[in-house]
Amino acid sequence: MLRLENVGFGYGPIHICQDINLEVQPGEVVCLLGRNGMGKTTLLEGLMGLNHQYSGRVLFKGEDISHVPPHARARRGMSLVPQGRRIFPDISVRDNLRLGTLARHAHCQPVPEMIFDYFPILRERLHQRGNTLSGGEQQMLAIGRALAGEPELLLLDEPSEGLAPLIVEAIGELILRLRAQGLAVLLAEQNLPFALAVANRGYILEKGHIVDSGDVTSLQSHKIIRDYLMV
Repeated sequence: MLRLENVGFGYGPIHICQDINLEVQPGEVVCLLGRNGMGKTTLLEGLMGLNHQYSGRVLFKGEDISHVPPHARARRGMSLVPQGRRIFPDISVRDNLRLGTLARHAHCQPVPEMIFDYFPILRERLHQRGNTLSGGEQQMLAIGRALAGEPELLLLDEPSEGLAPLIVEAIGELILRLRAQGLAVLLAEQNLPFALAVANRGYILEKGHIVDSGDVTSLQSHKIIRDYLMV
């Protein structure tokens, strides 16, 4: 579904990610592992067309989308849940979710019922403003908004960051559920136990380069993982 061939991403004259080669297939969860500042966010934002692609090709469902703008990537079936959630704080949960439907439609649509199946608490909070939600509820809202666009590829940037263990567990269970439904997921994560619980495969990023890849369990022995991500 997603294939990167010798891709470079960055901002202005600064090249952050270089010579990136990776794949994600339908029904697969792939994790980008690495420390802060190693290029994980840049890579995910680059996939959505939010920064500059210097080299290589980004193929999505067989199409080269290297020069396709962000809104058109969303229309094709890609969706990003950014680090820090970035919900709209001053509008209701309902309107946040309805805005997510614009990824696939010219006008806002009713909130898909599946969102409340995934996150029942959002139905209870439907008319509250986004900024009145707890951190965990805001993360649920951010993921729900992305899923309201009916993506085929979901990009998650540090989905477990700063959340209570019960919320992290719930998000992990959702990712496994989405995987079973055939959704492709690419997530950036520093929480190794969380990554081990949800991902099929992983790539280790160091200073903008992929330095290793493979089954997530096998990557635990890599020096970067041992030194920086294991607790």
